[in-house]
Amino acid sequence: MLRLTRKTLLAIEAVLDVAYNARPNPVQSKDITKRQGIPQRYLEQVMQQLVREGILKGVRGPKGGYRLARERRRISVGEIVRVVDELERQEELEIAVQSDLATFVVEPLWNEIQGQLLEQFDAISIEELYQKALATNVATGEKMHTDFAI
Repeated sequence: MLRLTRKTLLAIEAVLDVAYNARPNPVQSKDITKRQGIPQRYLEQVMQQLVREGILKGVRGPKGGYRLARERRRISVGEIVRVVDELERQEELEIAVQSDLATFVVEPLWNEIQGQLLEQFDAISIEELYQKALATNVATGEKMHTDFAI
């Protein structure tokens, strides 16, 4: 069941931080933790899942960290929401017995609303959030940089 939790918002924030700060070196999770106040324990778990799902790319080594696996415009907020939803779903216990009212009325309504919400998230790219961060002059890193992406 899709829920917009604090973890979901933190995951979107972490990907946006990587998009904003991954030049010229990859972004280390400790730096994201410092800048955004995201708990390290949670961040590593979600970052690894984002790597497995092809949203981020992990770079090993002393100067390692994370980069976007694709262009900002090719990563949707909906993808990130789905990754966190799957992580949280693995932690939940499913309710074994449901009433007919829940099964045939409430659950289909909830699934329809979730589908509409995910469609809206899919329409928003990390590029759009990146541009919004630039336009609002949000300081997410130690330095401002010029973006040469085409």
